Amino acid sequence: VVMELMQRGQQHDQAKLEPPEADTFEAFTPKLRGATYGSEEYKGFLRDMKPALDHHYATYRHHPEHHPNGIKDMNLIDLLEMLCDWKASTMRMADGDIRKSLEMNQQRFGYSDDIKRLLTNTLDWLDTQDTFHKAQES
Repeated sequence: VVMELMQRGQQHDQAKLEPPEADTFEAFTPKLRGATYGSEEYKGFLRDMKPALDHHYATYRHHPEHHPNGIKDMNLIDLLEMLCDWKASTMRMADGDIRKSLEMNQQRFGYSDDIKRLLTNTLDWLDTQDTFHKAQES
């Protein structure tokens, strides 16, 4: 599991740096930073990015859109990478909030309350660990 996560971490989203995705992500990443997740502006950007996003989702299994049945077809490694991806995305946005995103994404991707609870519990645990590690460093 650790080896798989390390390999995925090294390969994570490499396709964004190559055609056919590179130009689109270069143009839209700054725009997405200023957009509110789920807003009409955000949804418009996703529509404009559709060809690059379709390629991206087909390439990486940590995106629900990669699978015919979305999150229901994912494994725990996929879910963990997805959660990390979503967290990183919220950190890049001016008004990003991972917990609010989990609520919105439950509607968007149709995952169960159990999956939402698993993701929330993981975030809570990671927050606790982050606080612990910061205290150890000081």
